Amino acid sequence: MSRLRERYKKEAIPHLMKLYGYKNIMQVPRLDKVVLNIGVGEAIQNAKALEAAERDLVAISGQHPVTTRARKSIASFRLRSGMPIGLRVTLRGERMYDFLDKLVNAALPRIREFQGAPQNSFDGQGNYTIGLKEQTIFPEIDYNMIDKVRGLEVSIITTAKTDEEGRYLLESLGMPFTKD
Repeated sequence: MSRLRERYKKEAIPHLMKLYGYKNIMQVPRLDKVVLNIGVGEAIQNAKALEAAERDLVAISGQHPVTTRARKSIASFRLRSGMPIGLRVTLRGERMYDFLDKLVNAALPRIREFQGAPQNSFDGQGNYTIGLKEQTIFPEIDYNMIDKVRGLEVSIITTAKTDEEGRYLLESLGMPFTKD
């Protein structure tokens, strides 16, 4: 069992039950999945860009990504419907907890002048999305092997009903939010 899942069971569940007055352990919000997404717009001209982004995403997540394709054509971008434009990975279970542990304890502290994750990135239903400007903050990525610095979107999907419950859940798991 991963450190983060252990922390959730030993610290987060009792804290959230006391804070919100839940009667049953199944009412406590929990992590459902983590979705990683890389948009590779340059794949329209350069097919190798998709391969390089895929290699990075496999190293970060430990799982093979799914190619996302354009839904409709946009002539000004030279984009046709069905062209590959990104990569996505959905993590659940142990891989999800291992990735979040790595994100909170290894990757985010490596960001230069990091003040904390923004608190206003919740969607209204307790889910949180953070955008990272570069994939090089993850320890698995060899800086000499990357062809281009790419952004990465991390969406953390929870069973929380409100943003407040979601924020307390992520705080109890160690997510460093900004102090407003």
